Amino acid sequence: MADKTNANIGFEKQLWDAACVLWGHIPAAEYRKVIIGLIFLRYISAAFDKRYQELVAEGDGFEDDRDAYTMENVFFVPEEARWSTIASAAHTPEIGTVIDTAMRAIEAENKTLKNVLPKNYASPDLDKRVLGDVVDIFTNNIDMSDTEESEDLLGRTYEYCIAQFAEKEGVGGGEFYTPSSVVKTLVSILRPFDNCRVYDCCCGSGGMFVQSAKFIQAHSGKRGAISVYGQEANADTWKMAKMNMAIRGIDADFGPYQADTFTNDLHPTLKADFILANPPFNYHPWNQEKLLEDVRWKYGTPPAGNANYAWIQHMIHHLAPTGKIGLVLANGALSTQSSGEGEIRKRIIEDDLIEGIIAMPTQLFYSVTIPVTLWFITKGKKQKGKTLFIDARKMGHMVDRKHRDFTEEDIQKLADTFEAFQNGTLEDVKGFCSVATLQEIAKQDYILTPGRYVGIEEQEDDGEPFEDKMARLTSELSDMFAKSHELEDEIRRKLGAIGYEI
Repeated sequence: MADKTNANIGFEKQLWDAACVLWGHIPAAEYRKVIIGLIFLRYISAAFDKRYQELVAEGDGFEDDRDAYTMENVFFVPEEARWSTIASAAHTPEIGTVIDTAMRAIEAENKTLKNVLPKNYASPDLDKRVLGDVVDIFTNNIDMSDTEESEDLLGRTYEYCIAQFAEKEGVGGGEFYTPSSVVKTLVSILRPFDNCRVYDCCCGSGGMFVQSAKFIQAHSGKRGAISVYGQEANADTWKMAKMNMAIRGIDADFGPYQADTFTNDLHPTLKADFILANPPFNYHPWNQEKLLEDVRWKYGTPPAGNANYAWIQHMIHHLAPTGKIGLVLANGALSTQSSGEGEIRKRIIEDDLIEGIIAMPTQLFYSVTIPVTLWFITKGKKQKGKTLFIDARKMGHMVDRKHRDFTEEDIQKLADTFEAFQNGTLEDVKGFCSVATLQEIAKQDYILTPGRYVGIEEQEDDGEPFEDKMARLTSELSDMFAKSHELEDEIRRKLGAIGYEI
């Protein structure tokens, strides 16, 4: 089993075992609904059991008191929905009905989950023997007792499932789950505070809100002290976000249903203090032709072929007078000049909204390897007329062959750099960070690629005199040339011997 870090779940092998049991019995699209529902039940039951044992040990008779759970942000799980009930019925013909009953009991317990949880386990299409085997894997092999409440567990697991089945389903990952490293970096730099409004216009499984609540709680605030607003176009992902918030005890307004943010903005009058988002990269088509005169396009109508600048302007439109945005975008948005995007970017820069840009390394995402950039857009910047550029592409460490992760120290370094910039005490570090004025950005044709501003880090002087170094290097080069000619002659001879003269 992989060591658990921000970059993996910690029980991938066991999930894959469960997948292999199901595979061939149900379509992949149904698989993820089945598995997500079981993870949800397993997780809330594990958290409930842990709190139950604590209350029993305290001996005050509060183990059946709902308030004793909810005050600790633990979901109260009725008896028919507890994992022990499900596990004991694993190998009975009624296992599907037992799970569906558990889901209905939880919906009755939490009105915001009405019609959200999957209730397809009693379906005749789902082999009950196979379902029982999957329940066994969850009972015996997947331990959630120490799973941190700060983790977007459903989102990460869902992402893992998508990555495994992408070939068979024809679906790319990354549309609903943002890696913990990226979210923590956004939140640590933005620093949301008590009694603020936090918004994500493409909220996926809701991971941004989990970390925002965690941040406020860690900084002596109360976890419920934020007002959460989100929107999500995918029905399954919208339901998952609702589940995720219920698990965490976060009261969230995701609208009455899933909806497309551009054509059906569910929060039209919202002005948010903090907006955190990871919009789908280079998304198209996005119904531009229906929205040509939209009030949100203050800086210019975004092109039909790419929604990047539609997302940016939508967020700016929803920003409070002193609000801040932290968003993730594919690198192309930094420099594109096509279809009017360069002109839109220029106007946003000239309006002094871009506070900072961070170039991130590759392989932070679970199933897409492309590098991304973090944009920080702020109304009422502390450093007027200045933008911070950070090149973080060399930061982080590989936790396995595919996944890179940031340590807490990495995240803190980026947050500290931002804070020093805002306080006016930051000194440029060649190859890492640089502060640029609007005039300097204009000289770069309003291109925001950090490498243009931070330069290349200075190499340490190795102490070898220049003349000696050049003599050594040219000698080495001469040897290489000689070796190259020898190989060339050898190839000519070999080819000539079989009738191919050069």
